[in-house]
Amino acid sequence: MSRPAGRGDNRTDGPPRPFAVTRDELEQAVRETFARRVAVARPLAADPAGLAIRRADRSRRRRALTGIALAAVATVTLSAGMAQLGRQPGRPSHPTVVLGGPYASPLPGPTPPLSAAPRSDLGRGEVDLILDEVLVTAAGQRIALPDVGRSAERAQRLPDRAGWAVVGVPTAAGRSLWIVLPDGAAHLLLAGARDIVLSPDGRQVAWREGTDLVVAGIVGTQVVAAARTPAPPAAVPVGFAGDTVLVRLDPGRPGHALWRPAAGPPRGAGDGALHLHGIRPDGLAVALVSAGTPRRPCVALLDPARDLAPVRTGCGPTLTVDGAGAVSADGRWLLTNGKAGGQDRALLMDLDRLTPAPATRPAGPPVAGPVAWTPQGAAHYSDGAGTLVRVEVGRVLAGEAARSAPVTGLPAGGRPVPVGDGSRS
Repeated sequence: MSRPAGRGDNRTDGPPRPFAVTRDELEQAVRETFARRVAVARPLAADPAGLAIRRADRSRRRRALTGIALAAVATVTLSAGMAQLGRQPGRPSHPTVVLGGPYASPLPGPTPPLSAAPRSDLGRGEVDLILDEVLVTAAGQRIALPDVGRSAERAQRLPDRAGWAVVGVPTAAGRSLWIVLPDGAAHLLLAGARDIVLSPDGRQVAWREGTDLVVAGIVGTQVVAAARTPAPPAAVPVGFAGDTVLVRLDPGRPGHALWRPAAGPPRGAGDGALHLHGIRPDGLAVALVSAGTPRRPCVALLDPARDLAPVRTGCGPTLTVDGAGAVSADGRWLLTNGKAGGQDRALLMDLDRLTPAPATRPAGPPVAGPVAWTPQGAAHYSDGAGTLVRVEVGRVLAGEAARSAPVTGLPAGGRPVPVGDGSRS
C-alpha cells in the first residue's frame, strides 16, 4: 500500500531532524534527567516517617524506666545532652549516665484527664504529693508524670519554686534522678546510679558509681562540675552538711566518714553512727547511734566540724534501727520509729531538750516512707498500709492522735510520696 505523496513524518523522506541526536545520546540525557530528579530532596507537607519515629521514641522512653534500656543507653554518646562519667583507664565503672535533655515535654494537645487519678484530702494546701503518676501540688495543681511518678521513691521541691527533684526506686540498672519543671517537663539527670542523695537546698547531688563516690552540682536541668574519689566497697553517700558529703562506710555496721572533695578521700568519723536523720539549721547532724551500756540505739547530735563528735546523746526511748524518720524544718523535732506501750509507733522527740533520758510521745503509726515537714510544724508520711498520715506537733503534745486518711485510686502496693521542701539550707 502506498502513502499519499507529500506527507512528511519520521518514517518518510520528509524534512531532516533539526539536531543530530544519536540513540546513545538520547539515553544518556534521560539517565541524567532521572538522576537529577532523584538527587533533589523535595519537601513534604507531612512527614509520616518522622512522625512514626517520634511516636516510637516516645514509646521507647516510657519503657526505659524499667531499667533494661538504660544499660544500652550507656553505650551510646549523644552530642545533644548525654555524657558518660567515670571512664578512667584501668578502673571498672558502673554505667552511670548523665543526661541533660528532656524526657517528656508538655503535650501539645489537651492533657490527659486526671479525674480518675488518686486523691486524698488530708493535708491539702500544706505539702505536694506524688500519687501514682500524678504530682498534686499544695496549691491544687495536678501534673501528669507518666512513669516518673510511679517509680518515685522520694522527692523534694527545688529552691525558688523552680520545680521538683525526684529520686527513683532502685532497679536492676540502678536509680534515676529527675528534674520536673513547673510546666510538667521531666528531665532525666542520672540513670543507672546508686544511692543518690541530694543536698537540702537541691543544688548538689552525690551518688555511688562503681568503685567511686561522685559529687556534682545541679544547675537548672544539668549536672555540672563533678568530682570523684575512690571509696570502700560498701560505702554510700547518705547526706550533706554544707559542701561536705556524709558517707556511711557499711550499711550493716556503725560508722561514717566525711568527704570534702577539696581535701581528698573520705575520712573516718562518727564510729557509732547508724543512720543520719538530717541536718539542723545550726549545722549539727541528727543521727541514730549505737551508745549506752549495754549498747542500744540512741539519738545524738553530732558535729560535722569535729569529725561527727557527739554533742548530746539521748538513750531513753526504745528506738528501731530501720533509719526511718526526719527532722523538722526548724531543727527542733525528730519523728522516728520506736516502741510505745509495747507497740510499734512513730515517736516525736524534742531535740532542743535532748537529755541523757529524753521523753518521747507517740505520734502515729510507724513511718514507712519519706517524711515531709511543713514550716508550721506538721509532718506527712505514709504508713505500711499506704495510708497518708499527718502529725501536728501541737496536737501530739496535747495528747491527740495523728490524723490518717486512705488515698483512693492508688494501685495495689502503691504509697503516696509526700514532697519535702528543700528550699532551706
